[in-house]
Amino acid sequence: MRVAQVRRANLRREWFVLSLAVLSLVAWLCANGALRRIDHLVQDAGLRLNALPASPDIVVIAIDDHSIEAIGRWPWRRALHAQLVDQITAQAPRALGLDILFGEEDNDYPGDDLLLARALERNGRTVLPVARRGLGSLSEADAPAPLLRRAAAQLGHVQAQVDADGVARSLFQREGPQAAPWPHFSVAMLCAAGQALPSCLGNAAPASGPWVGRSLQILRFAGGEPAVTTYSYLDLLKGRLPAGALRGKYVIVGANANGLGDMFAVPLERQAERIAGVELLAHALNAELAHANIRPASAAWDMTFNLTPTALALLAIVLLGPLAGLMTCSALFVVTLLACALAPTLVGWQFAGAPAMVGVAMIYPLWSWRRLSAAAYFLQLEMRELREAGLPPAPRGQSHPLLRGDLLERRIHAVEEAARRLRRLHHFISDSLQQLPSPTFVCDAQGRVTLANDAAQRYLQGRGALEGQTIGQLLSDLVAPHSNTPLLPPDAGRMASVAPQQEGRDAQGRHLLLLCKPFTQDGNTIWLLTLVDLTDMRRAQQQRDQALHFISHDIRAPIASILTLLEMQREFPEQLSQQELLSRVQRYARSSLAMAQGFVQLAGAQAEDYRSDPIDLAVALEEAVDDAWAAAREHEVTVSLAPLPDAAPFQGDRGLIGRAISNVLGNAIKFSPAGSTVRCALRCEGAYWVISVRDQGPGIAPELQHKLFQPFKRLHEGSHPDVGGIGLGLALVQAVVQRHGGRVQVDSSGTAGAEFQLWLPRHQP
Repeated sequence: MRVAQVRRANLRREWFVLSLAVLSLVAWLCANGALRRIDHLVQDAGLRLNALPASPDIVVIAIDDHSIEAIGRWPWRRALHAQLVDQITAQAPRALGLDILFGEEDNDYPGDDLLLARALERNGRTVLPVARRGLGSLSEADAPAPLLRRAAAQLGHVQAQVDADGVARSLFQREGPQAAPWPHFSVAMLCAAGQALPSCLGNAAPASGPWVGRSLQILRFAGGEPAVTTYSYLDLLKGRLPAGALRGKYVIVGANANGLGDMFAVPLERQAERIAGVELLAHALNAELAHANIRPASAAWDMTFNLTPTALALLAIVLLGPLAGLMTCSALFVVTLLACALAPTLVGWQFAGAPAMVGVAMIYPLWSWRRLSAAAYFLQLEMRELREAGLPPAPRGQSHPLLRGDLLERRIHAVEEAARRLRRLHHFISDSLQQLPSPTFVCDAQGRVTLANDAAQRYLQGRGALEGQTIGQLLSDLVAPHSNTPLLPPDAGRMASVAPQQEGRDAQGRHLLLLCKPFTQDGNTIWLLTLVDLTDMRRAQQQRDQALHFISHDIRAPIASILTLLEMQREFPEQLSQQELLSRVQRYARSSLAMAQGFVQLAGAQAEDYRSDPIDLAVALEEAVDDAWAAAREHEVTVSLAPLPDAAPFQGDRGLIGRAISNVLGNAIKFSPAGSTVRCALRCEGAYWVISVRDQGPGIAPELQHKLFQPFKRLHEGSHPDVGGIGLGLALVQAVVQRHGGRVQVDSSGTAGAEFQLWLPRHQP
């Protein structure tokens, strides 16, 4: 018990320390972003699996290597760009975005700025870019020249946020001077197309103030190769585009030639390949058109997202079994991984779940290590308690040579050996309980039988399985000898009121001593009940009482009478003649001898070991009838014998069976009136031979019939004083018949006649 309490306390302490350490580690990793690269891998995989379809309304006009080679080195004249804008305007696009910085006036060709400005005004839906110049919060805006800015419909920033691993995954929807940050270029395109959005600022002049970024948005890229429809700048100038290719489209013009413009690594491309800034703008515009806005989760939600599966895994390892705990931790890891990958597309939030995955992955190995360490310590304490309890240590040198260095395996082997010896001891105790000669029951606090030995099963034959039944119902026929009240209460809740030792009598007339002993095990009350058979002892006591009664009363009375006669003869010789004195002495002496002989016969019938010989009951009955002829003639009674079966085989003591039949027949003759008939018969009734003797005497009242077989009881002393006897004949009959496995029945109405039946089994065990 002490070892178990120590083990449970250590288990709780170990789990608490492990939980505190793992939760603190996960919270720290979540707060400082130390596992951001792992988060990016999971998030990028999710974005690749859920790439957006490319919108057919987006067209990129690329300043590609072919155009550079044909037109000449960059930068080109702005008049050329004005021609391009007019050609695009002729096809009525929905909006036009020029991802080309026009931050300064063209001093070489001053008229080109005016041409471009007029072209932008004719289009009316043009977006020009704004870039960030410098680093830090005091950065300046690289905005278009004032003439071109006023001619444009909208301005939009083209900044992308590059993470620590060099991959562009996000952008600010508004970025620029704190007083009036510009919308992103993709949002400005929607504004130019006529959508009334709160972030639309038009072509206002740049404000002053520190540079800020607001409303960070995770880009959801479009799939496909290429992602959007792309035409060459040169092909557009030469009119080689399909008819209506730009009608109703969002057209973005920008550079993707080698060495020209910004290049970005994005999640959908291999690490060695990059995309141009104009393509990144097209992806951003595609996400805006699909309303696929993904925002990073707040720090509080990220912390909750990471701590929840970690806490569930900690609860699983302590509440569930080893296999269930492992499966639960694995499931939580997979669920967290899938949630990180799929949450952006399902709920629009992006979680950083790498700390939770690391925490969940660490919990089971750490807990298994601590459990193994605790198991080794527990086994050591258990073996120490077993040795203190007297169990000898296991023999040395029995472990496998390969496992001798394994501390845990050695302790497991020692506990296995101790458990094997304890099982042998348990089996020995259990077998000993089963072999107890007295019926023994083990009951719980509610009085339900939990264990019963073989003797109890034999005592309660026909009750089925005893386990689970209430002991009060099983022993309901065990009652007190005088009050006939059950020794055990039928209500199991009153078991505590049972006396530790009681004597009772069951339905078979056996005298039993009920011993009840409660004891406590693990806080539960257990009852041990034993039945001790006192029948033989009570029978011996009864025989002793009978002997004392016989010696002190029945034998003493005739002897005292003889002494009285002799004393009277000495004092008054003239009172009795010599002949009369001898006659009376002879009568008293014969009476004493008859009583002594009857008592000895009864004692022998009750106590002696019977012989077992083959007997023919028909012959025995005939012999008893023949022997009774003289007595019947003396009493002027006729004895008739019904036709007998050819043979009535029986196994028993020939002399005692004959004496029992003779006693019944003799009683019938003595109590039958002169001129009557005593009828004897032998018949077969199922598994019994039945010997019946019917007389025509006074009969026996039903309320007195239970006293017939009690020694020294004479029921007709008042009505038939002339009938001799001491009341031992029928007691001998009952003793002999019961010892042979049979029974005696009396059939009498109490007014006239009685029939005695001796039921003897045909086949004795």
